[in-house]
Amino acid sequence: MAYETIIYQAEGGIGRITFNRPQVMNALTPTMLKELKSAVIEAGKDKEVKVIVLTGAGKAFCAGVDLKALGDQKLVNGMVGDILDIPARELIDAIRDVPKVVIALVNGFCFTGAMEIMLACDIVIAAEYAKIGDTHAKWGLRPTWGMSARLPRRVGFLKAKELSFTADAIPAKEAERIGLINLAVPTDKLEEALQAMAKKIMANSLQSIAAYKRLYNSNESMALDKSLELEFTSDFEITDGLERLSQFAK
Repeated sequence: MAYETIIYQAEGGIGRITFNRPQVMNALTPTMLKELKSAVIEAGKDKEVKVIVLTGAGKAFCAGVDLKALGDQKLVNGMVGDILDIPARELIDAIRDVPKVVIALVNGFCFTGAMEIMLACDIVIAAEYAKIGDTHAKWGLRPTWGMSARLPRRVGFLKAKELSFTADAIPAKEAERIGLINLAVPTDKLEEALQAMAKKIMANSLQSIAAYKRLYNSNESMALDKSLELEFTSDFEITDGLERLSQFAK
């Protein structure tokens, strides 16, 4: 499928989706959000793709929403409106629903709406110089793509409030320290770190991983007793267990 605002490439088991508006730091438009969703779905259906990667062209991962994309539509009570909310939520749902690991490879600035997309990903690897921040309050905006639900679940309510109230952009090393991301590495080691992580994931049962992803994502919104019930009672198709266990026996 041909795309205008992103690049999709599949190679070596990795489906790489690149935000491709570097002249505006890959700022999000309705078209880009729709294309990102389509690419995630395309990668999800490709049997050769084992891991999906989101990253950015140029020096930024993504600077957040391109407010010019609103056109004549005015902000109402700090909300960007359905023109962006609907495709953004559909993209985030696609990232969470696809039965494959989605890695955010944060190669530069990652602000606000981009951070909300990042939070939907399963694993986050960032370049040390990258800055990550929730700047909604800086611009008189409010979150509508899930920030207030996902950020405190990632870093705790106190730290989430600090990040959102100050609108500070923190360096990747600090993001790693507080558990916002998995790993911060030198810029020249970013691709190496991605390949190492992807290799480890792809060496395991992808059916087991799909089951884990569904359980983890479902459990986020449940109380402990319901989470345990979900794990104990769910059925998944995992057909490579005997083969893998036979290798262990050797």
